Amino acid sequence: MSDALTLIGRGIRLSRRNTDALITALALPIMLMLIFVYFFGGAIDTGTRYVTYVVPGVLLLCAGFGAAGTAVRVSDDMKGGIIDRLRSLDVGAVPILAGHVGASLARNLMSTGLVLGVAFLIGFRPAASAAGWLAALGLLFAFILAISWLSAAIGLVARTPEAAGGFTFFMMFLPYPSSAFVPIDTMPSWLHGFADHQPVTPVIESLRALLLGRPAGDAPWIALAWCAGLLALGIAVSGTLFRVRTR
Repeated sequence: MSDALTLIGRGIRLSRRNTDALITALALPIMLMLIFVYFFGGAIDTGTRYVTYVVPGVLLLCAGFGAAGTAVRVSDDMKGGIIDRLRSLDVGAVPILAGHVGASLARNLMSTGLVLGVAFLIGFRPAASAAGWLAALGLLFAFILAISWLSAAIGLVARTPEAAGGFTFFMMFLPYPSSAFVPIDTMPSWLHGFADHQPVTPVIESLRALLLGRPAGDAPWIALAWCAGLLALGIAVSGTLFRVRTR
């Protein structure tokens, strides 16, 4: 735990020093939210104010951008030789990778706060109770944790930081073929199956219901099952790949 906390601090310091990437990760989701609300929102009928509809999807976009940074930093460490130095100090795989994941969580919490702040300024008015807010934030935390560990695994697969950033594009793309920005029933019929049964959709539907104080049905349980599965996969694969790469 001591090693992990030290490496989380290192990851946060690296994020602070990489100003360009940090600004991009924080500003891009906000810019996308403003574009969707003011450019396209008037043409999309969701049965509610579009800013209210779109915020959960933008929060997951934030998670995707933050997780992409995790993959790049893990790949950079593997390429730069710092891993050998840490292993010579008897620091294991879990603290090293947990340091990057913890830094990802910190970055994502900051970007989530900024997105919610801007959303309130442009008219987002959730009706969630205190319990609803806690449940929504807990679910969002679980999703960020899961995809951050998956991104760590991607960073171990990629041979260069540039390739790691490219591999994470798929995770950043997932909110688009979902209910994040438009109702699924407005999409082509051949896309419904994927949009309904991919991991992002139940997370978005759960966040939307919790934040608006509406019945969520079984969506939160499906979302948590996806998060648990992705988290287990990310931890197992990243641990195995770390041992292979550091032989």
